[in-house]
Amino acid sequence: MIRVAIVDDHAIVRAGLRQYLSDQVDLKVTGEAANGREALELVRKGDIDVMVMDLSMPDQSGVDALAAIKARAPELPVLILSGFPEEHYATTLLRQGASGYLNKECDPEEILKAIRTVHRGRKYITAGVAELLADGLAGGGDKPPHEQLSEREFQVFLRLAKGETIGHMADSMSLSVKTVSTYRTRVMEKMKLESNSDLTYYALKNGLIQ
Repeated sequence: MIRVAIVDDHAIVRAGLRQYLSDQVDLKVTGEAANGREALELVRKGDIDVMVMDLSMPDQSGVDALAAIKARAPELPVLILSGFPEEHYATTLLRQGASGYLNKECDPEEILKAIRTVHRGRKYITAGVAELLADGLAGGGDKPPHEQLSEREFQVFLRLAKGETIGHMADSMSLSVKTVSTYRTRVMEKMKLESNSDLTYYALKNGLIQ
């Protein structure tokens, strides 16, 4: 029996997924969470074999939650099920520890296949993501700027793009203001941008925030 946790801020999505997964003889939903903090609480309690998580959530985004979960439970497979298209996030998050990335418009059968695959310790790569990964290998120089950021830099980039202050980031990420400022400087340099509004424009244009 594969124990699955569902993390999504929409109760109706969680209910639909729970019902669908419960119909499978080898799957059992053992936890639900509406945001990143609750997801981390589920990880602390254990009783999970696979976590299925959305990216767009209040309080703590799926990107931040993924980093926190992988720091606490590096072996736990986290399958991202997101409304964002694969080309916007998939390769970055797979690099940062996700076991798979699916768009919410995928065939429900694919979710079952992905859960069973990541539970066996393998990555779940769709044909679309495989193409993106192959493109990245073939022409490394063609990677969009945000894919060249480290895990922490990517977290800081998304938070800045959403208008979060450096002080608030320092508190919520348990870092010093100086450290967050250093990350911001690195992000600006790597992405060749001048201001926070440039970051926001870039993130909106590339579909990284809504």
